[in-house]
Amino acid sequence: MSTYQVAQVPAANSPFQLVQREMSRPGPGHVRIAVEACGICHSDAYFTSGGLPGLRFPVVPGHEIAGRVEELGEGTDTAWQVGDRVAVGWFGGSCGHCTPCRQGDFIVCVNLQVPGWAYDGGYAETVIAPADALARIPDALSATDAAPLGCAGVTMFNGLRRSSARPGDLVAVLGIGGLGHLGVQYAVAMGFETVAIARGAGKADFAKQLGAHHYVDSTADTSVADALQSLGGAKVVIATAANSAAVAATVDGLSPRGELTVIGLDTEPLRIDPTGLLMAGKVVRGHPSGTAQDVQDTMAFSALHNIRPMTEVMPLAEVTQAFDKMLSGAARFRMVLTTR
Repeated sequence: MSTYQVAQVPAANSPFQLVQREMSRPGPGHVRIAVEACGICHSDAYFTSGGLPGLRFPVVPGHEIAGRVEELGEGTDTAWQVGDRVAVGWFGGSCGHCTPCRQGDFIVCVNLQVPGWAYDGGYAETVIAPADALARIPDALSATDAAPLGCAGVTMFNGLRRSSARPGDLVAVLGIGGLGHLGVQYAVAMGFETVAIARGAGKADFAKQLGAHHYVDSTADTSVADALQSLGGAKVVIATAANSAAVAATVDGLSPRGELTVIGLDTEPLRIDPTGLLMAGKVVRGHPSGTAQDVQDTMAFSALHNIRPMTEVMPLAEVTQAFDKMLSGAARFRMVLTTR
């Protein structure tokens, strides 16, 4: 029996270990993927720290996977063949029988299978995943570009296209880091009048390079809300910043019936005055990632509009350094591990 290498965390908050495991065959409806690249998402820190319910150690994280189909399990959909280039993101399969699944809303499946949580993730040379988790990678995208689109990319893409904004509307992206730098590019390509919001005047040039029509410095004397209102009020603010105070500060910058979409995760509560929500009919909503088809749509849109994540690539053997770089914020902007 041949073996493959994984980067695992044996216990909560313990260092990564590179270990060899015996290769196993995919079961019915599953495929084995030869991993070529796997993005390091900030949410992976919740996996390695044991901060998610039901986690069992050792944990192999990684839910931004790109590679090739290596073996098909019995009864797997014939749409997939050995050698196909595929991605697996946060959506790693659904149960098919809970109420959301029966309603066709698979991304909020009660039993959602997230790689690294429900089964071993992509910090590995191979991974076995359900066939319904697979998204086809277009030829125009490299594996290292495709991998982060399975979580960071699809979250931004879906958050924008499923919002109430229409082409020509004012849309603001709060934070232009690992998610936001993709969000600004998608917003521009979708035809929105795009505002980038970040800390410091020094990021204005970068925002313009991404295509933003306006830049708002959240540390300036003028409040973010006033700055947005001076532009007519935002139809949508999509908040990637993991800072509840910064997110809440955008609400007064929304237009009547405007929408705040929360993507950045902070454990502090959002302190929002309900009066402003009620009187102007504003909406605050959370937004999860997207299904395998949504990931495929994201990659196709990215290829069509020449949108790529900004990545720093390191080999799987340097997982500890890459993970630490992500945690420290020193990465610009998505860390990606490669195995080949």
